[in-house]
Amino acid sequence: MNIVILNGNPDPKQKDPDRYINALGADLSAKGHSFQSFQLRDMEIRQCSGCWSCWIKTPGLCAQRDDMPLIYKAVMAADLVIFSSPVIMGFMSALLKRANERFIPLIHPYIALVEGECHHRGRYDRYPGIGILLHRGPDTDDEDIAIITDTYRRVAINFRTALRCAFTTDRPISEVSHAIADL
Repeated sequence: MNIVILNGNPDPKQKDPDRYINALGADLSAKGHSFQSFQLRDMEIRQCSGCWSCWIKTPGLCAQRDDMPLIYKAVMAADLVIFSSPVIMGFMSALLKRANERFIPLIHPYIALVEGECHHRGRYDRYPGIGILLHRGPDTDDEDIAIITDTYRRVAINFRTALRCAFTTDRPISEVSHAIADL
């Protein structure tokens, strides 16, 4: 399986989420999976300006000139993309949210009815499964995890895929790796 992790840890001093991701990647690679991690804080990822160029002027192409095309290519080639972040103030990091918002070029502006709801049509025939990996903060509770999980479940609907896994870094790496390998 080809796995991509988007590491939304904004704080280089907070080493635990990075160590966990590196160890998880090593374990998955040892099991024969392809693994690539993007350290978002080290990349240039601009905010979505809401210009809609990616839908109107240059369909599928964002007007921003930054590192997102590298991520788009890897994500669309993946079988599973894992959005990883420390939980900050009850939600994912602003860094990961900024990257999430920039995935708009990967879908059409056109709407289709999905399970009785209006959602965007897919631009591509195939999208990777989605997973989340969250690092609990000292004030993180189960409701925070549930809200983030539900958010990504809804994101998956627009990307014509499914939320395939949701983990927190307090679970052993071998357990998480095994569960991902079994997807």
